[in-house]
Amino acid sequence: MPHVRTEDLNIEFFETGAQHGKPVLLLHGWPDDATTWNAVADRLKDRHLRLVIPYLRGFGPTTLRHHNAPRTANGGILAMDAIALMDGLGIERFSVVGHDWGSHIAECLAIGWPDRVERIAQLSSTPRMGGLRTPRFRQSQLYWYQWFMATKRGAEAIAKDPKGFARIQWENWAPDGWFDEATFEAVAKSFENPDWVAVSLHSYRVRWEEAEPDPRSVWLEDNVKETESLSLPAIFIQGEEDGVTPAAMSETVREKFTGPFERILLQNVGHFPQREDPEAVARELGVFLDG
Repeated sequence: MPHVRTEDLNIEFFETGAQHGKPVLLLHGWPDDATTWNAVADRLKDRHLRLVIPYLRGFGPTTLRHHNAPRTANGGILAMDAIALMDGLGIERFSVVGHDWGSHIAECLAIGWPDRVERIAQLSSTPRMGGLRTPRFRQSQLYWYQWFMATKRGAEAIAKDPKGFARIQWENWAPDGWFDEATFEAVAKSFENPDWVAVSLHSYRVRWEEAEPDPRSVWLEDNVKETESLSLPAIFIQGEEDGVTPAAMSETVREKFTGPFERILLQNVGHFPQREDPEAVARELGVFLDG
């Protein structure tokens, strides 16, 4: 597997498609890994697209280079990781497709480097630009795992059984029977990364101000909070049966985009559209990225 060595990381990634095609960065979410895009990438391979698909910090074979480096994973620092990867590959302009964590990284990239990002596709997780508000009680109930991660006992329990903690999210977030054991076990190997627990905890604690963002990324975190909308072409793809981000939450996403925008809902699909219905996701992305 190819890798790029940055100041902070050894980033492992897949690359497929046309070497001289339009560059597209595909970013996975949590709890998942880069293989989430396999079926979609296979369906896009005949298009004139260069697909770059990394493992995020703390997932699978991507590792932090320095033992004493903070195990941070706020959206801003993850976006800086992504830019370092694209710099290492010599890619200046590109489009971004992001699921879950990757969705937020995509908007961070568009806000922090507007001259480099051509268009973004976000899957399942709604934009955070303008800042996060405390959710209503019904949504807070669905976010139980985030509050659990904010506690000492929760962190201890997750450290003892990270795979079990990830599995219950897979079970809760999409219709019954959407995945098989072999798929989950293969992905769960990425959660054996020694930093997976630490980056997971930081990502969720920082978004509710229970932790501080990586100091190097504060400028970007502030820009995201101050940005009300984006004007670049964008689409938002979501499953109607999403068990953690109900479809109703994305009804107002259009207000975050002043340029060309489309919201796409997929029937009988939960929180992992690219895994549950790769045919539909690839079809929509193919049209969008060819624009």
